[in-house]
Amino acid sequence: MHRAERSRRKSLLVLLASLGCLALGLGLAAWAFMNIRAQSVGTAAVYRSSESSPTTASAGQAGLAGRDTTPTGPGRSDDASAVFSSHPAEGDRIGTLSIPVLKRDLPIIEGTGADELKRGVGHFAQSVMPGEEDNCVLSGHRDTVFAQLGKVNIGDQLIVETAAGTFTYEVKRIRIVHKDDRTIIVPTDHAVLTVSTCYPFRYVGSAPDRYVVSADLVMPRQP
Repeated sequence: MHRAERSRRKSLLVLLASLGCLALGLGLAAWAFMNIRAQSVGTAAVYRSSESSPTTASAGQAGLAGRDTTPTGPGRSDDASAVFSSHPAEGDRIGTLSIPVLKRDLPIIEGTGADELKRGVGHFAQSVMPGEEDNCVLSGHRDTVFAQLGKVNIGDQLIVETAAGTFTYEVKRIRIVHKDDRTIIVPTDHAVLTVSTCYPFRYVGSAPDRYVVSADLVMPRQP
């Protein structure tokens, strides 16, 4: 009788252990399924996210670096160093950016909104116009106009052709900064052309950094 009782208890323990293993296995399977689903949703969200202008975040963080944004600020028609007689309206085509090393001629559009960047290279409206003293900021998408910007090297030329003349810049510095970096749009004490795009170039989703090319004006206005 005692043997029969021990046998029943042993069978019961084996059954309980089996049920416990089954429950653990089902729990792990359920956790794995939920984890994979969450990762899939997260990945889909990254693919759906859209990138903002390469200068938008920096402008917000920097507070425009203290720049006067009224019509009498830098680059406006009453500024002593102004090259243009009047400031263009948002959406106007203001010229062409030529990058000889890439054999590219790209339209420059006033403004860096989504509509402007679809049409070409955007000119950050609160920076000076090309050829003027201070920092002229251009930006464009890494998968369209600036897909090959990484091939530009120090010493290469960037040429801006406008109705006010042609201005030749020479690349002096190339750097990679965080998307919220404040130094992209800061004022300078001489004529500089800053060209920026999102980085890494082949990043999937909203890129975390900015690829920045800085060039000094080496040949002022030519007819």
